[in-house]
This record gives sequence, C-alpha cells and structure tokens, in this order.
Amino acid sequence: MSAPPSSPQPRACCAPARDGARAAGAPAAAGGRGAGAAPAARPHGGWRALAGGAFLMGCDDGPYPEDGEGPVREVVLSPFEIAATAVTNTEFAAFADATGYTTDAERFGWTFVFAGFLPRRFPTTAGAAGAPWWRQVHGGDWRHPEGPGSGLRGRWDHPVVHVSHDDALAYCRWAGVRLPTEAEWEYAARGGLAGMPYPWGAEREPGGEHRMNVWQGPFPDRDTAADGYSGTCPVDAFPPNGHGLYNMTGNVWEWCADWFNPRYHRAGPRVDPTGPRYGQARVLRGGSHMCHESYCFRYRTSARMGNTPDSSSGNTGFRVAR
Repeated sequence: MSAPPSSPQPRACCAPARDGARAAGAPAAAGGRGAGAAPAARPHGGWRALAGGAFLMGCDDGPYPEDGEGPVREVVLSPFEIAATAVTNTEFAAFADATGYTTDAERFGWTFVFAGFLPRRFPTTAGAAGAPWWRQVHGGDWRHPEGPGSGLRGRWDHPVVHVSHDDALAYCRWAGVRLPTEAEWEYAARGGLAGMPYPWGAEREPGGEHRMNVWQGPFPDRDTAADGYSGTCPVDAFPPNGHGLYNMTGNVWEWCADWFNPRYHRAGPRVDPTGPRYGQARVLRGGSHMCHESYCFRYRTSARMGNTPDSSSGNTGFRVAR
C-alpha cells in the first residue's frame, strides 16, 4: 500500500529545516547510532504525574492560520508522566558517552547557528531560506553549540540543542521513555488553566515580571537580554507552571511524537490522539529564545510548528514522557 500524499510542510522560520541534505549525499546511517541500551537516571527535575481527562486544546484566533492551531476542541487524555524540564546537556552527554551515539548534526557535519552568536570574522556560509540569520555552521553540534571552538562550559544545566527528532527518539529508546504526544504536551503546558495563551495566564509579563526566555529588543539585530538571558537558559529557570513544569514556552522548541499536519486534527481522534500516520515534518512546540512577536509569535501554549525529522538548530531540544 502506498503512503498518502504528504501533508503541507511550513517553512520553519524559527527552527530552520535541513531541506534534503541527506539526499544530497549525507550517509543514511553511521557507526554508533543506537548502540547500547540502559535506563537513564531520573530526569533533571524529576517526573510530574498528570491525571489527564478532558481539556480544551487549540486556539481559534492564532496569528498563523497555516499552522493549524484551531479549532478549539475538547480532547481527553489518559494519565501520564512528563519530565519537569527539557533534557539537559548533562543528560544527553550520559547517553552519548554510554552508547557512542552520533547525532544527525555530527553525521551531516553541520547545523544551523544564529548569526549573532558567531564570531565577528566567522567565514561566510549559507543561510537558511527566508531566514538569513540562521547560518550553516560546519562542525557545530550539541557539544559545540556555536561551532568549533565553542563548548558547554557553564551550560551543563541548559537544554541540549542541535538535536533532531531522530536524535530525540534514540535518546528515548536508551532511556526507556518516549516523547510526549502533541496533545499531552499542550495539556502539560497549560498547567491546568483553560484558554490562556501562556502557562501562567493571559499576560506575557504579569506585573512586569519576565516569565520566559524569548527575544527582547529589535529582531534580529539586538537581544537586550532583559529577561536575563541571551541564548538558552537553565532548564529550570523561571517559575514553574501549575503542573510544576519549567520553561514550557520560550528557551527551546521541543519535539513531540506526532507527525505535523495543519488540518488532520479537525476530524481526527479526540481521545488520546497521536497525530497522522505519515508526514514529512514532526511537531515542534513551545517557541524558543529566538522567538519575537514581530516574526514568530509562537511562544504560546497552543502554538505549533513542523520541521523535518533530521533538522537541527541552536534552539531545538526536547523533553520526555512515560
């Protein structure tokens, strides 16, 4: 049986797509991928047990109709557990050291890095289509977030970045966990609140207090770091939401288990939905430190985006569930 036509794939303006680099000559497999299997330690921030049940998912008036945030619909979930934080560099290092795993960025030999984080005399390299602030950096990967010469000093408790959906699945197999479904992710992000754009309520900065790590200032020229951070921040920075979960919006985009389709959910299952059976892009949720309302107002609980499973960038990570 042939696969159905592929679903529309949005341009990943805030998390750039690799755009077929594998077909252009990168190997499909490499030594060390998936080797070894042993349960990882307790997640950095521990587990949060969520009761599930019915909740309202989506948003009817999202700023990007092509993303498919709406319509608002009632979804019912079974109980599940989700990590309080995104996977840290320390946790991913334990996995890579134990298995010898090679990430997609390492196999391809490059990843996308925000131009503003590169040295002033960094050689000119290709930019992402439609988003020239993303630069192709050879030698960049999760261990070298800004390319050769950079490292993880002072960032071991930050979320691992430059990891693809395929990399996240490999980690999950080793750790005996899984990625959350998109519905589980949104239920968790809402923190028990209904219809609110942020995990803490209706205002982005209640009482003038910054509650997440997003771009401050004119994008992409200058991030004032008024929220305390330029680039990623520790996975447990800022207060948690009502479910005890940290940084569900801002900081890094988080991979979910589902294939991305902007229309599937209109008539899809309403009980424990897992998304389409096929697709070209996987769901990303939560926005990142690169998001600014002038071009990517996706640091909201209902916002969504898709990207190819082999893509990686300096603002994409994941958290796990079970």
